[in-house]
Amino acid sequence: MYSDRRTFLKSTAAGVVSATAATLAASAPLEARTGAFEMPRDMTLLNMRTAAGPRLGVKLPKGILDVAAAAARFKLPAPVDTDDLLQNGKGGMLATLVAAAAAGPAALFLQESAVQHAPLVTRPEKIIMMGFNYRRHAAETNTPIPANPVLFNKFNNTLNHHGGTIALPTATAKQFDHEIELVVVFGRECRNVSEADALNYVAGYCTGNDFSARDMQYLTSQFMIGKTFDGFAPLGPHLVTSDLVGDPNNLRLECRINGEQRQDWNTNDMIFNCRQIISFASRMMTIKPGDILFTGTPHGVIFGKPKAEQVWLKPGDRVACSVERLGELAFSLT
Repeated sequence: MYSDRRTFLKSTAAGVVSATAATLAASAPLEARTGAFEMPRDMTLLNMRTAAGPRLGVKLPKGILDVAAAAARFKLPAPVDTDDLLQNGKGGMLATLVAAAAAGPAALFLQESAVQHAPLVTRPEKIIMMGFNYRRHAAETNTPIPANPVLFNKFNNTLNHHGGTIALPTATAKQFDHEIELVVVFGRECRNVSEADALNYVAGYCTGNDFSARDMQYLTSQFMIGKTFDGFAPLGPHLVTSDLVGDPNNLRLECRINGEQRQDWNTNDMIFNCRQIISFASRMMTIKPGDILFTGTPHGVIFGKPKAEQVWLKPGDRVACSVERLGELAFSLT
């Protein structure tokens, strides 16, 4: 269907572009035209930083489609950012615009190297965290294998972006550590779902880092204060829709500090796989579109080393981490 639309657009004179856009909108699925809730599909997404706030981009062969610019040119509605897209179910709306813009002018597309990334989501209702979800990580921290998923939380102040920085709170904490993680991004309201159905509620996945201050994490019996400093949840560079990722429990994860590889494992080694975590969490709370779930980190963290070998992260360090098919998230420490 998209190839037919591109052919039609290429053969249409510039003076009738608006009529073409109207034709495309009319031929879109009924649910897209009537405003029914729909998740995005077959897309690699990002939020771009602008003076007016986050602005949605779609990664295409020609570059990063500036969604707002395309919407203005073709006089079509469009989501403002990923939060608007997910929380308001505008996947069908975005698909219509992307189809219209595919053969559009080069001015609608940006080179990703010139794009300033914003956090992939900026206002989720919930940031759900998962602890000790890989056997070797549990072992390196001398933690018993949990009988049930270990859930905790972060808040929106922790959200950070690809190419960003974390200002280390050195007046409060000293033991800063990295944790590469696969992050689940929800696209439908999720409550009391079965393991069999759990992945049907996922809009997509991204690379994340559960950055931690270990001395604060273990200051009390609760992890929260070691996890919730400003900027301690970098996400990026892309939100890849679930249909393009396939099985989330067969993805390689890597983390490098100043170019040195520290973590290298696979999500197939999770104690509780993504289906199980989602189903479990959905029995405890209603998960909303746009909420995110960090799924745990594999072994290789600084806290897992013998005390004599623990060299904590410091200002000036650079962190790069990647999850297969999702891209490399890079950030620096100041």
